[in-house]
Amino acid sequence: MSERHKQAARPNAPPQAPPDFRFLPRVARPASLPGGKVAIADMANAFGVTHRTLHFYEEKGLIASSRIGLMRVYEHADIRRMAVINVCREAGMPVAVIQELMADLCRSTSQQDADAVFAAALASRKRELTAEMSTLHRQLQQVTELLENTAPGDEPPLNDNQHERSLTEQEYRCLVLMTEGLSTQRIARTLDLKEDDAKSIEAAIIRKLDTNNRFQAIAKAVLLGIVQI
Repeated sequence: MSERHKQAARPNAPPQAPPDFRFLPRVARPASLPGGKVAIADMANAFGVTHRTLHFYEEKGLIASSRIGLMRVYEHADIRRMAVINVCREAGMPVAVIQELMADLCRSTSQQDADAVFAAALASRKRELTAEMSTLHRQLQQVTELLENTAPGDEPPLNDNQHERSLTEQEYRCLVLMTEGLSTQRIARTLDLKEDDAKSIEAAIIRKLDTNNRFQAIAKAVLLGIVQI
């Protein structure tokens, strides 16, 4: 029986550890992480994710962990990979796309090659976001035309502080930072908030703008002229 068939016959087998990468794109890593092995709590806090998210990445073969007693810990190589993964997730890349990207990076034979692979992935994501913005723009135009034809008077602006869906001052500040590309963790630090509070504010913005995620919310806010880029 081939090794592939053996793996298929063991559906409950633990995920294979990802290979060590000789070259990875140059992305910033959290400065707050201690040297040596990193406990899962420190890893989660540094990257602004949950323990469950880290477990999920392990299941997908993107990172790996070992144990010291009952504590799950990560090596330096996992921190390097996690830095790339986190940037990709912040850009809204699906996990399947990140898996393909990491496989391509694993085959990189130089730093220049790894940087080129990463740049190509970012360019592809930019095209997707541009297409999403174009779709949102068309939908916005259609809704505006329908409102003009069915409802008398001017539509109240979103941020008039009287409309039930208006943004609060704190939500507006958060939206501006989102537009500037700051992660939820950095927004929380900038606004002196707990990370959970920052997540709640982002969720409120997404809901008020009738969108599905932060990237759509940013695109719609720009199209509506609520924020400038």
